[in-house]
Amino acid sequence: MSDFPITSPAGAEMLKDLPGYYAPILEMRVLLQASGEQFDQLQADITDQLAQRFVSMATWDLDAWETELGIESAAGQPIEQRRAVIRSKLRGFGKFSGQLLQSVAQAYDNGEIDVAFDAPSSTFTIRFVSTVGMPPNIDNLMSAIAEIVPAHLLVEFEYRYLSIGEVEQLGWLEMNAHDLGDFAPFLD
Repeated sequence: MSDFPITSPAGAEMLKDLPGYYAPILEMRVLLQASGEQFDQLQADITDQLAQRFVSMATWDLDAWETELGIESAAGQPIEQRRAVIRSKLRGFGKFSGQLLQSVAQAYDNGEIDVAFDAPSSTFTIRFVSTVGMPPNIDNLMSAIAEIVPAHLLVEFEYRYLSIGEVEQLGWLEMNAHDLGDFAPFLD
């Protein structure tokens, strides 16, 4: 019986369903191993296909999402940024509101975002509360917002930088882990 082990999970399951006298037969074990490998591959393919139907898990089928939504993907853009653009586009349908603007911005940043509206100047301000520095895909976010914001409204962005007090409390290794863009620019 151990001369030919069945390593396929599906093959082992099929063996359990058969009468016990088949277990020691070499030909039956070879057949179950070969069939089991095919079923294992089929299960993996089905799982992968299902994953492509959800933006948060899609990998190789992101092109289809982008084509369907009319998004031009930038060559070499990381998968997470591509997913953020798709999520934003999906959230961007419907009537415009501050909540819609926050939802779209949230899709790009995955951090805490605050949206404020100043009626006298007709300006929305998107404040990145938990993200330090400028988000890496800010250009994509600006493009997505330009598509959903009515032309008579303005949008401004406020970024959070490390303050001098925060920098003073950082150790050398912690400070070294931050990009230069995370530190507040000095203004003249």
